[in-house]
Amino acid sequence: MQNITVALDAMGGDFGPRVTVPAAVQALSHFPELKVIILGDQHMITTQLSQLGVQSNARLRVVHSDRVISNSEKPSLALRNSANTSMAMAIDAVSNAEADACVSGGNTGALMALSRFKLKLLPGIERPALISALPTASGGKTWMLDLGANVSSDADSLFQFAVMGSALVEQYLGKPPRVAILNIGAEEIKGNDLVKRCAEMLSQTQSVNFVGYIEGNQLLRDAADVVVCDGFVGNICLKTCEGTAQLFIDKLKSHMMASSIKGWIARKLFSGLFNELKTLNPDQYNGASLLGLRGIVIKSHGSADVDAVINAIGEALHEVKRQVPSRISDRLETVLFDQQPQERHY
Repeated sequence: MQNITVALDAMGGDFGPRVTVPAAVQALSHFPELKVIILGDQHMITTQLSQLGVQSNARLRVVHSDRVISNSEKPSLALRNSANTSMAMAIDAVSNAEADACVSGGNTGALMALSRFKLKLLPGIERPALISALPTASGGKTWMLDLGANVSSDADSLFQFAVMGSALVEQYLGKPPRVAILNIGAEEIKGNDLVKRCAEMLSQTQSVNFVGYIEGNQLLRDAADVVVCDGFVGNICLKTCEGTAQLFIDKLKSHMMASSIKGWIARKLFSGLFNELKTLNPDQYNGASLLGLRGIVIKSHGSADVDAVINAIGEALHEVKRQVPSRISDRLETVLFDQQPQERHY
């Protein structure tokens, strides 16, 4: 069995060690191949471990960090003042080959800037992109990128996002995924010059199974396996989907918890539906991958609970096993070959 080491930023996220430490301990029981380096305030981490009854574990190593990058810190400032922060040290562990992947729920902009600086980009990639899965009506998944690593992107960057997303999702599906661009209409005449140019590039690329445009109302209806957009649109779209799903779950739960006769009826009628709707909980899909790097970095939701952080660690394990950066690099080489003028024989 392959041992896989994950560097976990214990201080990242809204709750810090109160969530990340229990998640690390539980993840070790879920994944027998896992080892964890947990980085952060040693006193806070060991206090949490003591409360959990964990005295020592050969698969868990605590590394102290003096500082934390705040959620409000600008990426440029975080990059200059990253020394001895839990996030930077977690990324360093990947860069130095002490860990196979990094997981952090901290400042997204800082995570991207530090990862790009310390791990470097793959050849042919200009910007990394965040990708994560969304549940679909059939019970499957649709992966969307970029989810906020880049506020704006040009056509070349969107094209690279499509190539990277295709390479990643193929490891899940076992076949070339359907790739689409998120647009204001499905017709070829719709959209701005940015998406039109990207669509033209993808249409000419044999290495990507491009199926055209989809609209926002098709996002969760299995219209595509990979959906490409810029980070501004993607982040708003993701948060809207998550908020809508959570609102629906909360409303149904409030009716079922009521002590009135209506609550009793709701529990009788909708208990099965409520259990099914739990699959829409964003925490079950926690763990956005920062694609385009020479190493594996997983971004966890800032508000993630213990189960959500465990899911992010599980995503890190999956990508290590599938050697995702190497797969993307290989796909990029193929795409670059496709774009070269072919030699003519007469």
